[in-house]
Amino acid sequence: MEISRYETNYKNKMFFSKTRIKEKDIPKRFESKLINIYPEVEYQELLGFGGAITEASGYAYSKLDSEKKEKFIQDYFSEDGLNYALARLPIGSCDFSIKSYSYSNKPDLSDFSINKDKEYIFPLLNDANNKKELTIFSAPWSPPKFMKNSKMLILGGKLLPKYKQTLADYFVKYIKAYQDEGFNIKYVTVQNEPNAIQTWESCLYDAEEEADFVVNYLYPTLRNNNLNTKILIWDHNKESLFTRALSELSIEGANEKIAGLAFHYYSGNHFENIRLVREHFPNKLLIHTEGCTGQSDPNSQEEFKNGEIYAHDIIGDLNAGANGYIDWNILLDSKGGPNHKKNYCNSPIILDKSETDYIKTSAYYYIGHLSKFIKPNAKRIAFSKYNENLELTAFKNIDNSIILVILNNKWFNIDYNIHIKDKLIKDTINANSILTYKIKL
Repeated sequence: MEISRYETNYKNKMFFSKTRIKEKDIPKRFESKLINIYPEVEYQELLGFGGAITEASGYAYSKLDSEKKEKFIQDYFSEDGLNYALARLPIGSCDFSIKSYSYSNKPDLSDFSINKDKEYIFPLLNDANNKKELTIFSAPWSPPKFMKNSKMLILGGKLLPKYKQTLADYFVKYIKAYQDEGFNIKYVTVQNEPNAIQTWESCLYDAEEEADFVVNYLYPTLRNNNLNTKILIWDHNKESLFTRALSELSIEGANEKIAGLAFHYYSGNHFENIRLVREHFPNKLLIHTEGCTGQSDPNSQEEFKNGEIYAHDIIGDLNAGANGYIDWNILLDSKGGPNHKKNYCNSPIILDKSETDYIKTSAYYYIGHLSKFIKPNAKRIAFSKYNENLELTAFKNIDNSIILVILNNKWFNIDYNIHIKDKLIKDTINANSILTYKIKL
């Protein structure tokens, strides 16, 4: 057995610090402080990890010189970096755009153009996709304003029934335009946060409205145009995930045409709701598509807490049955923007104040303890633990390596013994630390 151990302790400036560790045979009747790992018991398959490429991210990226850009792409998309394999794109503008825009402002879509995306989104997306072909998820924050009863992109509003087919055609034009530029949009959601009235781009759909649009307009229009793009629903907070699944997937035709559900972080853990959807709809994809914390101060003694929030959420989502985790913006400026509504937040990497270089926040390292080591197509495996203060998840990669990630967000050290295949690994996780073990049996 070969065991590599990686530790991050942000307060002590340890980042992916690697050591070797030895196992020993487990004594008979050993019961003390055990973490049991069961590689033979498998659960859901992982699609991967990733982040959102918004206009704000692309704008921040444009500030870097070519050398820094290359390093940035390595830091996110290489196996030595975060090994990101997924990306989320806005269809039109979102709050993390420099200003509001749509691809068309005419009912016949004769003026449709994605040229606005080519200014800042495409250069970053192209560099990332050249490093690794990404699995892309796309979502609108609002249909064009002429399609809505409010005649505004912002403050919610509803899609007018007479424009349902036009919006389906709008999706098709978007997907084909991106295809022409070399990008395959594999998944779309109907609407970002369809239950929220925001001061930025937003639109409301209840379960019946979303299902009707999918079943009678979007799905058949995609297939009639020979597009295999899959459709996810909800794309909003976890607290209503199971309720939405029950109501929407029960509508005639919806279950067959909806590939899965997307969800966000912002209303709390609700890991039970993910588990309930996984149990009741075992064949549906479950993808975390957005989450972030408040603005980061990399120099703060408390910055590590942002990383702990991420790791706690990712571990909980995965253990509940999620197939993937997409963070929010992959790069922002030092203010947490730009954002045309001043809705600032953090990202795993931010520009420094000079805007010529970048800083990795604690989120970068804590996400990395999962994304660097748990590869796409890995399967979650079973475990048991003796101590509720330990948060952990375990996966088996397709090369049969076992990945065990342990988070300690307490102020004290915790001892434990990892039991796997009649071997014992005795170790301690330091206070406010995260550990990853890569075990080759």
